[in-house]
Amino acid sequence: MIAVRVTRWTACLAAVAALGLSNGPLTAQGDSDVTTLLRERVEAVRATGRARADGDLLLSRLALPRFYDARGFEPAWLGPGVDGRLHALEAAILRGGEHGLDPVDYHLQEIRGLWGALDSGSASVTDEVDLELLASDAFMVLGSHLLNGRVNPETIDPEWLANRRNAFMDEVLARALAEDRIEGTVLDLAPAQPRYRQMLESARRLRTIEADGGWPVVPSGDRLEIGATGARVATLRARLRASGDLVDDESPDSETFDAPLVAAVVHFQTRHGLDTDGVVGPATLVALNVSAGDRARQLEVNMERWRWLPADLGARHIEVNIAGYEVKVVEDAHVVQLHRAIVGREYRQTPMFSGIMTYLVFAPYWHVPPNIAAADKLPAIKADPGILAAQRFTVLDLLTNEPVSPAAIDWQSMAGPDFNRMYRLRQDPGPFNALGNVKFMFPNEHNVYLHDTPSRELFSRTSRTFSSGCIRVENPLELAEYLLADQPTWTRERIDEVIDAGVERTVRLTTGVPVHLLYWTAWADEDGTMEFRSDIYGRDGKVWQALQAPPPGQ
Repeated sequence: MIAVRVTRWTACLAAVAALGLSNGPLTAQGDSDVTTLLRERVEAVRATGRARADGDLLLSRLALPRFYDARGFEPAWLGPGVDGRLHALEAAILRGGEHGLDPVDYHLQEIRGLWGALDSGSASVTDEVDLELLASDAFMVLGSHLLNGRVNPETIDPEWLANRRNAFMDEVLARALAEDRIEGTVLDLAPAQPRYRQMLESARRLRTIEADGGWPVVPSGDRLEIGATGARVATLRARLRASGDLVDDESPDSETFDAPLVAAVVHFQTRHGLDTDGVVGPATLVALNVSAGDRARQLEVNMERWRWLPADLGARHIEVNIAGYEVKVVEDAHVVQLHRAIVGREYRQTPMFSGIMTYLVFAPYWHVPPNIAAADKLPAIKADPGILAAQRFTVLDLLTNEPVSPAAIDWQSMAGPDFNRMYRLRQDPGPFNALGNVKFMFPNEHNVYLHDTPSRELFSRTSRTFSSGCIRVENPLELAEYLLADQPTWTRERIDEVIDAGVERTVRLTTGVPVHLLYWTAWADEDGTMEFRSDIYGRDGKVWQALQAPPPGQ
């Protein structure tokens, strides 16, 4: 359908011109027939919420009726210029594939078939109305998916409604047609952030590499390190060159593991969150042999996650990358602080959500959540009641909020639910406190926040899933200083004094700071470097499956 064609519409216009008549919107079967049938079909969508065109289910159940109501049920795609409009829509649907959205899901084959019938003069009135409805539906659903994502992040189910958030797709389509800018308007709905666009370009390059046969697979064998020789080293060199980790390679002997190759391995390891020892051991070998196609699909999953986010993350905001074990402070699109992080264990996963940080607490008490009290602390107390005093825990009566002597409790017969009905645990501020010296609060239904930790040695680990769901932050007092920089009385010396005093102190922020808890297994750094990480919670597969699910009714 790419070739320029002379359509029935052109022939109709020529006939009208010869008669000296108006050249307004026409259909080969006559305005009244198409408009009447279009109105009937749109009313069916409004009444039942389910209607088909050329066998395909129409998915814009709210936006479609509004769009045609506003134009008195006059066709938008048919009539003079139909080919140009459909060419632009076809191009937009195909380019949606670059964003990880399957063109098949947007009625592409059905539109092409009806378009061909229209072009050949064999289309019935029903065919014309089907084409009209499918074109509008395709634009609105594709636009909604580029704007909001194809997957509902709350359920990880495919989402097909065209008005889930912050846009009336009927108005977007009307504007696109009025400005004769169909392709650009719908594609502009995708995230405009440079990091998304860099991921989009990287996915294109990876698909090209895969189409050309992929990058070399490094055979299994002994560890490869500096001084190693042989064909496997040559393959490694070619593999790193293909992914851009090895550039300007002028090594005279491709089969020798030399210093430039060590640097390239370290660069690769850094991008993939591996130990940066410059040695190709088992973990590095596994990462090297992930195919270019699989990396492209990983990017597609994470581009979908981008589409779940608001367009404006905040001029100043905090990003927690759960899968990347890091906390970034971003100001005016630049990372001004980067902290390593510890996140939730597999069975106590850190959730994804956004909130507003409004205050922080120095020398905090730890009010032990009921699930942790029952599952973790109660068994430990049964094994050794002395830990209550050693770790400065207080048992409080849940009704009176008064301290209870541990000796008055029959710990051995106590079950978790019984304990939580009667008592709660609180840990005093100090060096044993699980929250460390400070916690950063952005109130939320998950009771998740950022905090310090006394177990700072864990930050040196490559994999850091050790918490019960909250995010532990390395060097948290640097973050506190940054957040309180507009309150001159809160110097580092004063912060240290408050912490040393061991008395809980709450400090409100002058302005709330958006906090986004995200799950990136692939992303672009500020300089465009692509980073990849392991899918620590197994979430990528669920998103990918949802992206592959066919539209309803298929």
